[in-house]
Amino acid sequence: MAVAEKTPEMAAAPAAARRRRRSFKPRYPAWLTAPSLLYYTVFFLGPMAILVAFSLAVQQGFGSLRYGFNTIFVRTLVMASVGTLLTIAVGYPLAYWMARYLSTYKMLALLLIVVPFWTSFLIRTYALKIILDPNGYLAKDLGINILYTRYAVAVGLVYNYLPLFILPVFASLERMDWSLIEAATDLGARPFAAFRQITFRLTLPGFVTGALLVFIPMTGEYIIPNILSGGNYEFVGNVIGDQFNQAQNQPFGSALSIALMVALSVFVIVYILFATKEEKFGA
Repeated sequence: MAVAEKTPEMAAAPAAARRRRRSFKPRYPAWLTAPSLLYYTVFFLGPMAILVAFSLAVQQGFGSLRYGFNTIFVRTLVMASVGTLLTIAVGYPLAYWMARYLSTYKMLALLLIVVPFWTSFLIRTYALKIILDPNGYLAKDLGINILYTRYAVAVGLVYNYLPLFILPVFASLERMDWSLIEAATDLGARPFAAFRQITFRLTLPGFVTGALLVFIPMTGEYIIPNILSGGNYEFVGNVIGDQFNQAQNQPFGSALSIALMVALSVFVIVYILFATKEEKFGA
């Protein structure tokens, strides 16, 4: 009995059937989700947006509001951004020097950075206040009298949050293959070009993670502006604390808290995305 010869079409048919069975793609059009998305937008995101607008508004007389960012929010975000940039300017070169050029004393240098972080945040801030005292060495002999100003707040932010930036950047630099830099320079690349195209790109997840780990808590800072500025340069956290403790205006304090949480939710999402990317990169 003759055996029927299989054609290429017959051989490809079972493979095509297996591919169809393993497919997890939805078999319905995406526009069918439009009613539920419209309901979610109108009845959930819409009221939430109205609450956010009210939370950021400033009252002008009875029943009159001025919408937009309050001055205290702008001040907080600007100072947190400046503090983050200063922390990057100090922390990245230090982490790079530790990871690239230190060998024997690398762990000792890392320990010296981490050990002050083990002490109380309040004690560290008061210690910095003593250093910046107008009757101290910096003010009398060097003429640096910045206590109770925004400059003292900036110094306090960098001093207290510097380890949070150095640790993830140092971990990213430690996993680098430095032979890539040597190969780039051997092929004629300038040192800055090799750093920009290789080192910075490979350590970008750790860089962004460290920057967000610094920026997010800076926006909610309470102790540093209260101690180092003497109430002359307040953050949102100070205003929220005053509303709950002194003014006894809990609704307004809660509104400010919600507004700050909504503003920071974007940065939290960015941090989660880059943290996940860094874990995949490390694996």
